[in-house]
Amino acid sequence: MPNFPPNYKEQETYYASQEYKDGVEQALENDNKLPTLETRDKKHTPRRNNKKMPPLSYPLATGPSQRTGDRLVIKCLEFEPPAAGAGANVTLTNMFKQEIDANGNVVPGTKSVYTQGDRDQIKENLKNNKPGGYGSYTGDEKPKLDFSVTDANTRMGKDVNRLMKYLIELPIPQDITDSNSITWGEDRANALELAALSVAQEAMGGSIGDSAVALAQGAVTALNTGIDIPGLKPETQGAVRAALSGAAIGALGSNVSPQSVISRSTGQILNNNLELLFQGVNLRSFPYTITFSPRSPKEGEVVKKIIRRLKASMAPKAGEYNGTAQGIFIQSPDVFQLKFLKDDVDHPFLHSFKLCALTGMSVNYTNAGTYTSYEDGTPVNIRMSLTFKELNPIYHEDYQQVAAGPGVGF
Repeated sequence: MPNFPPNYKEQETYYASQEYKDGVEQALENDNKLPTLETRDKKHTPRRNNKKMPPLSYPLATGPSQRTGDRLVIKCLEFEPPAAGAGANVTLTNMFKQEIDANGNVVPGTKSVYTQGDRDQIKENLKNNKPGGYGSYTGDEKPKLDFSVTDANTRMGKDVNRLMKYLIELPIPQDITDSNSITWGEDRANALELAALSVAQEAMGGSIGDSAVALAQGAVTALNTGIDIPGLKPETQGAVRAALSGAAIGALGSNVSPQSVISRSTGQILNNNLELLFQGVNLRSFPYTITFSPRSPKEGEVVKKIIRRLKASMAPKAGEYNGTAQGIFIQSPDVFQLKFLKDDVDHPFLHSFKLCALTGMSVNYTNAGTYTSYEDGTPVNIRMSLTFKELNPIYHEDYQQVAAGPGVGF
């Protein structure tokens, strides 16, 4: 005889009740542990009072013991654009001025860019205690750029429950990989180029605006026409200076480069100081394949809903729709938050995700090798292939955040 617990009948009734099903749905949405008879919350909000679509889980669990194991949870979120601007706030100071009248009052609608003449006049006015100081501006302050940005992951990730439309729970895919990459590239800069940059920086160091540009151009011209390169004969020096200044005109009007002059004259070339430099970040992609083998009409209906929801969510939204897109703009599709679970908690080893877009989806309805279906038309074996791509790149600091999870991080 099986050894049933004393409250077996009560457990059986609870785990078959709508109360338990609602508790499971809310626990999955809020990343909590599943309810049990001992920990159930009698004050839960029933699913029917919630505007979100009910979660979908494949395969259907026939009891609490089937809810253990490794799972992939996909939360669909409504895309939310930045509240203002393009997600970046840029503030320029010490760049614009407004005209001041004889009484020292600002003249409305007269905004323009500070020129070097304006700065000189402001200094002169301040020196002679005349109006025209433009507030606290003294004419010596350089333009300043303040920049702040909020990425999509930060903007939407902190408000998942409000933006969430539905949740899908699937068996963990059989092919799980993560691939992190960044871009490095070769960069070259010879001594003459670096010298011109240094001279221009030095010339611009004490000036602002138009005069700074003129000083830099004059300094580079002086360098090009008067430079003395050690180790070259006088006639080669002259040829290099002519090439640098653009005064050397070759056959068919092409310019002679300093590199070719030095190479022809001495058999040497300028050292390009070749170095591999960091050039940018890349976004990660995650291709997953899920196989469905519905065991009942109810499970077949769940599979159909999963496929339909994902297809609809990855499609862009027409602002106006009357059989076709009518509006000027097309709205962004939904985005997704992915998570690996082990026994209904964050997976202790596998990687974490930032918010993703579903960039590709294909469904093979004849995964059994031939078309075979049940009486209701549901194919007996279906393979769904999904490709997710993260909205934002991964940075070093992300690994120190809670979102990196308990495993290997992002």
